[in-house]
Amino acid sequence: MADPLPAEFTFSNLTGRPPGPFVSLLSRVVGGVRDVQAQTVPYAQAWAAHNRDAIAATGPLWVVLGDSMSQGIGASRFDRGWVGRLAPSLPGHRCVNLSMSGGRIDDVLARQLPAMTSLGATPALVTVLIGANDLMSPRFRAGAADRMAALLERLPAGTVVGNQPGTYAAALEVNRVIDDTVAGRGMILAEFRDPRMRHWKGRLAADHFHPNDTGYAGMAEIFAEALTRHGPAPRRPAVRASDAPTSRRRP
Repeated sequence: MADPLPAEFTFSNLTGRPPGPFVSLLSRVVGGVRDVQAQTVPYAQAWAAHNRDAIAATGPLWVVLGDSMSQGIGASRFDRGWVGRLAPSLPGHRCVNLSMSGGRIDDVLARQLPAMTSLGATPALVTVLIGANDLMSPRFRAGAADRMAALLERLPAGTVVGNQPGTYAAALEVNRVIDDTVAGRGMILAEFRDPRMRHWKGRLAADHFHPNDTGYAGMAEIFAEALTRHGPAPRRPAVRASDAPTSRRRP
């Protein structure tokens, strides 16, 4: 029987910070950016309600750590992001999603990890996808690799860690830390340097930054493949005909 979770769980999937000045400016002048940003609060509320239901249920615990990509921002519904798409391939698991739009590595360290600990149960699965917001900002880019190293040291063996698809210097440094830690601590790599993540035509939301339903379907495939290689084989995430890209490069 799965460990019981606390009856009261008040974690918020919102950072409490406003969007950065660049995103705020774009939101005022670009409708697509404004529309996608408008998903932040309702998607966070939807995940909070989902988390309460998961806590009340039984079964193996899956904890999600991360940023807006794990919130599903840009998808047509909160549960059409990669987390929602992967969930049916992990039958019996209850998903507690602690991610937050705009989240940085420090948010996982300071808020999401303590929230996971407060659940009082040992997760059967932990996934983490974080670092894009650190790398996008010159202010937070410095030291991102060190913060990633500190985070990975606090995660349990068997955690599935997504890396960064970028090829610029700061992303390569973060990925080096991830590669070294995955190899040394028995973690599982979700490989986002995969060729499928290099070509985003038709896979982006209206803000031209977050994935749309099709983009998230590809991300769910990568997480599922990581689990298949290194753990109990999940069912392959279902892709609706309307979500399938017209062409796809495979490794």
